[in-house]
Amino acid sequence: MTTPIIQPSISVKTLSESPNLKSIPSNYVNSDIYPFDFIASEPHDYSNSIPTVDFSLLTSTDPHQRSQAINNLNKACQDWGFFMVVNHGIQESLMKKVIDGTQEFFNLREEEKKEFEGKHVLDPIRYGTSFNASKEKAFFWRDYLKVFVHPKFHSPSKPDQYSDIMWEYCEKVRQVTKVLLGGISQGLGLEECYLEKTLEMKSGFQIFIANYYPCCPQPELALGMPPHSDHGLLTLIIQNQVGGLQVQHQGKWIHVNALPNSLLVNTGDHLEIFSNGKYKSNVHKVVVNNTSPRISVAVAHGPSLEAIVSPASPLVQSETNYIPMKYKDYMEMQQSNQLHQKSILEQVKTQRN
Repeated sequence: MTTPIIQPSISVKTLSESPNLKSIPSNYVNSDIYPFDFIASEPHDYSNSIPTVDFSLLTSTDPHQRSQAINNLNKACQDWGFFMVVNHGIQESLMKKVIDGTQEFFNLREEEKKEFEGKHVLDPIRYGTSFNASKEKAFFWRDYLKVFVHPKFHSPSKPDQYSDIMWEYCEKVRQVTKVLLGGISQGLGLEECYLEKTLEMKSGFQIFIANYYPCCPQPELALGMPPHSDHGLLTLIIQNQVGGLQVQHQGKWIHVNALPNSLLVNTGDHLEIFSNGKYKSNVHKVVVNNTSPRISVAVAHGPSLEAIVSPASPLVQSETNYIPMKYKDYMEMQQSNQLHQKSILEQVKTQRN
């Protein structure tokens, strides 16, 4: 009888700060589990082709400008499932406070952070390491804090001011997301408010995910996060000045070089379901390095937890490609299993799809 894998007893941050750490423990080696994903990525300059969406044009009173912006957004969702948003109106100083506050959280003593360890994937505040250590063959080089922030706002009590910063940032990001989803709805040929009403977005689920990827002595053997797609509709990401996010496009891994003060956005599984497959959720991963820790904050937006998500009826010509499923059940299933590509989404596709 094998011993079940349990949550690692220390954070990756603490492990990485061990004196004279020259190699990673064998249970953090992912290179033999995901061999394809350690193939060299495309050169950094290829990332110049990642679509950019000018948010100010989406909110323009000029019909031509707004129409063009919706077309660009539609093309980005269809071709990439990933784009950068500029001129979004969120102050750079607030974004910096979010990153700095996140750094402070991960700098707390280990016993302080452990106060926020959750026991279940639906616990509203969860601190941990890797992704789901009970299911993984090898752990990921990442510590995280996951906090449910809408429809009910939660936050850790430490560090000071972090809760206020988190609340302000999540409010502003939710407003940006509302406009993006309105444009996406129109890009699909629906009314601007169709998606918002159908998926009950007024009580929509929003989760704040802070990630810390420490320096790694053997980055060629480790992964920050494995290739996966996100649950929900859109995930909006900011980071410190350290790269590491890569997106899959046409079978290749593309480095994401974030434009200054931009929001990185990827489409989630439930946008793929809602669009009946017209938009594909984006597969992405995180690589690590041996020089600088990476901090990112991803805010994921989904329907109401109680909403049953299925393809929008006007987009179903003859048959639906996805089985209707309650969002809460889907999220719980994804978070409770091993994270790999789009394995959970595959389970809700109809056999003919």
